[in-house]
Amino acid sequence: MNNAVHPALIFFCGALLLPLLQGRLLKQFALLAIPSLAFIDLLLMPQGSYWKYPFLGYELVLGRVDTLSLCFAYVFVIAAFLGMVYALQVKEDGQHAAAFIYAGGALGVTFAGDYFTLFAFWELMAITSAIIIWYRKSDQALSAGFRYLMVHLSGGAALLAGIVMEVSRTGSIAFNPVSSGSTGCYLILLGFLINAAVPPFNAWLSDSYPEATVTGSVFLSIFTTKSAVYVLLRGFPGWELLTWMGAIMALYGIVYALLENNIRRFLAYHIVSQVGFMVCGVGMGTELSMNGSAAHAFCHILYKALLFMAVGAVIQVTGREKITELQGRRLFTRMPICFAMYMVGAFSISAVPLFNGFISKNMIIFAAGEIHRPIIYLLLELASVGTFLSLTLKLPYGMWFGRAPVDSSIELADIKEPPLNMLIAMGMAALLCIVTGVYPRVLYDILPFKATYSPFRLSAVSAMLQILIFSGLGYSLFMNRLYGERTISLDTDWFYRRGAQVFMQGCFGFDKVRTTLQVVASRLTDRLVAICRNPARLFSAILFNNTPPADQYNPDAYRQAIGIGVMYFLGIFSFFCLLFFFYS
Repeated sequence: MNNAVHPALIFFCGALLLPLLQGRLLKQFALLAIPSLAFIDLLLMPQGSYWKYPFLGYELVLGRVDTLSLCFAYVFVIAAFLGMVYALQVKEDGQHAAAFIYAGGALGVTFAGDYFTLFAFWELMAITSAIIIWYRKSDQALSAGFRYLMVHLSGGAALLAGIVMEVSRTGSIAFNPVSSGSTGCYLILLGFLINAAVPPFNAWLSDSYPEATVTGSVFLSIFTTKSAVYVLLRGFPGWELLTWMGAIMALYGIVYALLENNIRRFLAYHIVSQVGFMVCGVGMGTELSMNGSAAHAFCHILYKALLFMAVGAVIQVTGREKITELQGRRLFTRMPICFAMYMVGAFSISAVPLFNGFISKNMIIFAAGEIHRPIIYLLLELASVGTFLSLTLKLPYGMWFGRAPVDSSIELADIKEPPLNMLIAMGMAALLCIVTGVYPRVLYDILPFKATYSPFRLSAVSAMLQILIFSGLGYSLFMNRLYGERTISLDTDWFYRRGAQVFMQGCFGFDKVRTTLQVVASRLTDRLVAICRNPARLFSAILFNNTPPADQYNPDAYRQAIGIGVMYFLGIFSFFCLLFFFYS
C-alpha cells in the first residue's frame, strides 16, 4: 500500500499556506522546505497505481508511478528547489504561490494515469504559467501573457476534443500509448505538440519567456515543454512523424538563435532546439532513443535553468537584456562567478565531455546511427554544431567580452555580482551538471528503459572534440559577422499577431455597421412614435412629409363629425359593390 502523499498536493498546500506565514525568514524556510518534502515523498513512493477515484462511470488515476514518471518527477522537484533558492529575495507571495502551483501541475501531469486527470493539470499549468509572465507587470508582459494563454488554451481545446473523441471510440479514459491514427489521436497529438513548441507552434515560447521576471523565466524554462516531452514519451513512442519534426525543430531553433539579439529570447530559441532532440528520440521509438529523450530532458532542465539564472542575474544587475547593449562592457571582470556559472551551462548544452549534455544528447544521436537514419543523424549533428557556435561562443563573447558598438553611449556603472542566494542556486545547478556529466550512472540508473549506453567511448569523445574544435575555428574566421544586430526576427507568431489585427479590424468594422443601423432604427422609431401620438395627422404626414407635433392626441380638438366617417364608409362600400357586379 502507498502511504505517500501525492507530491503535487504538497506544492498546492504550500501555495495556500505561504501567504499566511509571518516573517521573511519563516517564508524563506517554507520556500525551501516544500520542494524538499516533495522530494522525500518521491523517494518513499513505491511503483504502482494509486489515488484512484470513480468519476462518471470511469476511474481517475492520479498516481501512475513507474520509472518514466519518477524520472521526470525527480528533476521537476529538484529544479523547483533550485528555482526557489534563486528567488528567495522576491517578496511577492503571489509569485511564489504561482510557481508552486505550476510545479504541482507539472507533477500532476507526470503521474496522471487517465486523460481527464491529465487535462485538468494540463490546463492548470497553462493558467499559472501565464500568471508568472504577468507578474513582471509591464505592458509587454501583459500582451505576451495573453498571447501565451490564448495559444495554450487553443491547444487545450484541441486536446479536450481529441480526448472526447477517443473516449467515445474506445470507451476508456486510460492514458496509454496510442496506436491508431484516428482524428482524436491527432487532436491529442496537436495539443501535446503545441506545449512542446514544435514548429510552427513554437513562437509562443520565444515571445513570452523573455517577458517574465528574471526568476519567473527560470520556472518557465523547466516545466511546460518537458511535460510535453513526457506525455509524448508516454503516448506516442515510435511515431515517424515526430522523428522528422524533432530533427527539423533542432535546426530551426538554432537558426533563429543565431539571429537573435535579446539574450533571453536567445535562450528561448535554444529550448526549441534542444526539445527537438527529445521529440526526435521519441519518434525513433527505440529503447535507447527514448532513454536519450528522458535523459536529455533531465539534463536540459538543469543546464537551461542554470543558463536562465546566469542571464537573469546579468539583466537584474545591469538592467539590459540585449547583446548590443552589453558587448564591450567587460562584464566578466565585474561578475566572474556569474560568468563561470554561465560557462558551465554553456558547456553542458554544447555536449562538451564531462558535462551532462554530453551523456544525454549523444545518446539520441547514437540511436539515430544505430538504426541507420543518416539524414536524421546529420541534422542532429548540425544542430549540435550550431549550439556550440551560438551559446558557447557567440553569446558569451557578445555578453561578457566583445567590443562596444561604435554608436553606443550606454554606461554600466556599479556592476557587481548578484545576491548571494542567486549565486548559491547557480552553484548548485552547475554542480549537478558536472556530477551527472562525470558520473552518468547517477542518471542512467533512473532511466525508464533497459537499454545501456557507454558515453565515454573513445570514438564518441574524439568525435565530439573534433566537432567542437573545428566549430571554434570556424567561429574565429566569421566572428565579425556574428555580432548582435538591432533587428527583430519574424517568426510564426507573425501569422496570429497579424491575423488578430485583421480580426480586430473586422470586429471594429462590424461594430460601426451595427452602430449605424442602430442610429437609423432609433430615428425611425422616434419618427413613428411622433406620428402615432397624433393619428389624426397620420395621412398628412404620409402625403406631405410633415412630422406631426409632439403633443398627444386630443379627441375634443381633433374629432370630426360622425357623418364624415359614415360618408367615407359608404363611398368605399359602394366602390367595392360596383366592382363585384361588374366582374360577376
